[in-house]
Amino acid sequence: MHELTITRHIAAPLETVWAVMADRQEEWWCPKPWSITMIAQERRAGGRSAMVMHGPDGEEMPQEGVMLEWVDGVRFTTTDALRIDPATGGFVPADPFMIGCWEIAPDGSGTAYTASARHWSAEAMESHREMGFEDGWGACADQLAAICEAESARS
Repeated sequence: MHELTITRHIAAPLETVWAVMADRQEEWWCPKPWSITMIAQERRAGGRSAMVMHGPDGEEMPQEGVMLEWVDGVRFTTTDALRIDPATGGFVPADPFMIGCWEIAPDGSGTAYTASARHWSAEAMESHREMGFEDGWGACADQLAAICEAESARS
């Protein structure tokens, strides 16, 4: 498997991490100074998953895909290998780049967070690495952890 992975221990309860991870992606899912606008996150297999990434110089990068699975409190998985045709609601093949999986599990007094990107080829994986996977997805994990730990400290 051609997979890149980021893991973090987050010093916050599982429920807090899941709530932020699932419901507040616009706050953490893009390394600053970039940001996202969540367009759709249909929480079921086969649902639409869409966002627009916004860069500091006005760049816009639409991300359109399909939710492969949604397991409340545990994990969600998406892919850009499919899109949903707005006219028919059916699946349309797309140029695939990856399957993304975001997962949490109990970890001592906190939560283990794992985000992985699975690619169709070694070349695609290396391209993603060269684009800055570790720094970018690592920054997102750090942003998620900071929000969750601040929430937990207030509780």
